[in-house]
Amino acid sequence: MRRFLACFLSISLLLSGCTSNETCQPDPEVAKVAVSVQLERLEQPFFQIKTVADAKQFLQQQPLLADQFLQRRQFPSDEVLATSLARLSTNDGLQKLGRESAAAFRDTDSLRAELKQLFQHVRYYFPAFPVPPVKTFVSGLSQDLFVNDSLMVLSLDFFAGPKASYRPNVPDYILRRYAPPYMLPTAALAISSKYNQKQLTNQSMLSEMVQFGKSLYFAEKVLPCTADSLLIGFTDKELVNVQFNEGKVWAHILEKKLLYSTSPFIIQKYMGERPNVPEIDKTCPGRVGVWVGWQIVRKYMSEHPNVTLAQLMAEKDPQRILNGSRYRPKRRD
Repeated sequence: MRRFLACFLSISLLLSGCTSNETCQPDPEVAKVAVSVQLERLEQPFFQIKTVADAKQFLQQQPLLADQFLQRRQFPSDEVLATSLARLSTNDGLQKLGRESAAAFRDTDSLRAELKQLFQHVRYYFPAFPVPPVKTFVSGLSQDLFVNDSLMVLSLDFFAGPKASYRPNVPDYILRRYAPPYMLPTAALAISSKYNQKQLTNQSMLSEMVQFGKSLYFAEKVLPCTADSLLIGFTDKELVNVQFNEGKVWAHILEKKLLYSTSPFIIQKYMGERPNVPEIDKTCPGRVGVWVGWQIVRKYMSEHPNVTLAQLMAEKDPQRILNGSRYRPKRRD
């Protein structure tokens, strides 16, 4: 296979697919969807904790956070949890990271507006969606995000960005996704798991591709003005690269008979976190199978315009989606 870098000859033609549409306007029907966003910034009250008694009071005031995010039941007693919280809140390094996180997400009104648009889109497609109260927090880089029907927690310290004094302990190709623009896409992908059905007995690579593809399609529908690069976490160059070579990637998957492989080792090579996929080319981005699954789902939905997002997410048969997509990208030689 020719090196993927050849695609950069066409970078000016394709780069528009990597960047957000500045003229993107919200659907007026979505704007009519009633949503109330309960957003509470907990960084300041957390860092006001000076003693174990203060921490106990914080836990009493935030029972959902204590039970679901801080996992109160995993501690022998509230005293132990409160002691741990007090130790964190008075840590000089975490206090510095807390200030940096607050600066990165200074505009509470803007965050509330972005959350409102996200929740409106989800409820537009899923009217019964229960909008959870949202808490921002500084977790000490312990958990980036939590969401269920009753609570969403956004750990701002994870997404504070490259200028933060402390960063998540992950490889650089993952670390770049821990920056402010990636926080809501991460939340949207997390919400998608509530609706994304799958065959529990089908553990093939195709199943994984379609499952991830459905999640990304969900994210693009509920965040319609968000760049593809932010949704999947590829750099602009990586995205242009894989778009240009889509046919070659698909040909590799077919020629190597990977589609129906159930080997966890094989599936991890193409779906898991890696800096690249040298089996295809050293410039091919990791998780390329996830991106291909997204294109299959996109093609399926374009071929079936009457299928709703809810129906797509409820579809458990990945073969039906592949067959219905008529996905056959052409190689560019």
